[in-house]
Amino acid sequence: MIGTGLKENCCGCNACGDICPQNAISFVADNEGFLYPQVDKDKCTDCGLCDRICPNINKCRLSEDNLKVPVCYVAEHRSIEVVFASTSGGIFSALADVMYNEGGYVGGAIHNEDFSVSQFISNDRKDLNRLRRSKDLQSNAEGYYKEVKRILDSGASVLACGLPCQTAGLMNYLRNDYENLITVDLVCAGVNSPKVWSKYLDCIENRIGSKIVYTENKSKEYGWRNLTQKFVFENGDEYFDIGSTSSFVKGYLGSHLYCRPSCYECRFKGFPRVADITIGDFWGIEKFTSKYNSDLGTSLVLINSKKGEAYFDKAKRRINCKEVPLDWALPGNPSLIQSMTKITDKRDEFFRDLDKDDFDAVVSKYCQPEIKRSALRRILGIGRTVIRTTRLEPKALFQTFRYSGLGRLFQGKGMICTPGCQINIHKSAHIEFDGLFFFGRKGFFPNSKDESKLFVGKNATFKVLGDFAVDADNEIVIFDNAELIIHGKKNNYSDANRGLTIICGQKIEIMPDVGIGRNVMIRDTNGSHFINTPGYRPSRPVIIGEKAWLCESSTIMPGVKVGRGAIVGAYSLVTRSVPDHAMVSGNPADVVHDKILFKL
Repeated sequence: MIGTGLKENCCGCNACGDICPQNAISFVADNEGFLYPQVDKDKCTDCGLCDRICPNINKCRLSEDNLKVPVCYVAEHRSIEVVFASTSGGIFSALADVMYNEGGYVGGAIHNEDFSVSQFISNDRKDLNRLRRSKDLQSNAEGYYKEVKRILDSGASVLACGLPCQTAGLMNYLRNDYENLITVDLVCAGVNSPKVWSKYLDCIENRIGSKIVYTENKSKEYGWRNLTQKFVFENGDEYFDIGSTSSFVKGYLGSHLYCRPSCYECRFKGFPRVADITIGDFWGIEKFTSKYNSDLGTSLVLINSKKGEAYFDKAKRRINCKEVPLDWALPGNPSLIQSMTKITDKRDEFFRDLDKDDFDAVVSKYCQPEIKRSALRRILGIGRTVIRTTRLEPKALFQTFRYSGLGRLFQGKGMICTPGCQINIHKSAHIEFDGLFFFGRKGFFPNSKDESKLFVGKNATFKVLGDFAVDADNEIVIFDNAELIIHGKKNNYSDANRGLTIICGQKIEIMPDVGIGRNVMIRDTNGSHFINTPGYRPSRPVIIGEKAWLCESSTIMPGVKVGRGAIVGAYSLVTRSVPDHAMVSGNPADVVHDKILFKL
């Protein structure tokens, strides 16, 4: 009878619950948040259907004719909007569009209102936004198989996308190879605990102080390879949890802490695959070709059956693709052929502590320790950076050590000057570097004679919080009593190209991850010039919002706030504030697009 064995033998596909004619099987969450079947013995008639269709007990026979060596493609959708909205290269959207156009149904995983995950199916194209993007946790498929069978039996076509175990469960449940069914499975490293996911969301909400209203996995705004989880909050804030620092990613991919027990002994690896088509991220493609090497996402597609091949051919007009050797895919996608390994024996302790402690703290306690650079290696690295940047020119070295201090510099805090810097800082000025400020960087032209100029007046404040680089031929002027605050890299984006001019007479604040093109001017003051217009003030604060993009030769005038994620077009004169995620252009600048997303 189902539900009486080891947890390692249950993949949670839910097929047994849907097949039971007596509705004797329900699903109950264990202490880790995973759903397992529970049999009501008063209803059970021992018919054995649940055991016969369980994919962990009985191999999916319908997939035995699939290709033992699938046809492998590297692919990406031709629409950049679709790629931005997708986990990798947008191939699921292309496959779904074919089915929608034929009047069929598309099934897959969606987020519910509470951000739990369930299997869902419809023939409404509007649901595509809910279906695409991976969710990285176990979905609830109760009732899903019944609905797929009902639709298939009605004569309608179905594209069913799910995990390999779910696909095997569906095929065993149907027990017939329906010609009007196309199955798509995902390259799966393992599914995470819904309980852990919920604790993670609670942690993020507590960190920001607002309720999450939207989230997406692998947001492209910081690049596909950064594995970024994006959150939007009730108060309008946005937060990006980058994979390299995310506790959730560390616990999942770094330490394999909280995947379903069956994922460590997955029975659905290798070839032939159970589905007609397999899709996933084509990790490592850059080692073989530069054509499909965008940090917006590149898809791996495996064609496993004749039916899958015919269907994929219909989708090709929507995508760019190339057949490549399967050997290209295996090194970057070991999950195709092997299960996730167990790294820790502290799983019970982890879930015990999760019930009472902060998510970040518990993951930090039980995840694999990071390999940190030794102090000597860190000092040597900074030393090489100083030598490379100053080129050992005496004046540049003197300025670097004068305004940084040797001790703080080797802690990664200070200003590193290039040859040709003119610096005038009043002795009463307040200077703070909490990171490395590269001033006058010359990049491709190390022998250039271009100067970089920095003036900080009496009682003025200049803060650089985090790493930030300003290229050569710049001029930064902070008048007496004024304040310039630059927030450096949060996710490796902050930078200013050559020709930057900043004129600060009151307060200018540049938030993290701002991109600044060539010859940009930011000013908050018109000096002592007055104009007899209502409400005129010669100086008004300027704020450049997080992850804004100031394009070449744009000018930001006093009193302007450039919103989060906004774009200021080349040669634009901005005289009034720019909304979040808007694109402005012109002189004076006007909004030309809203709801803009971009990757620098």
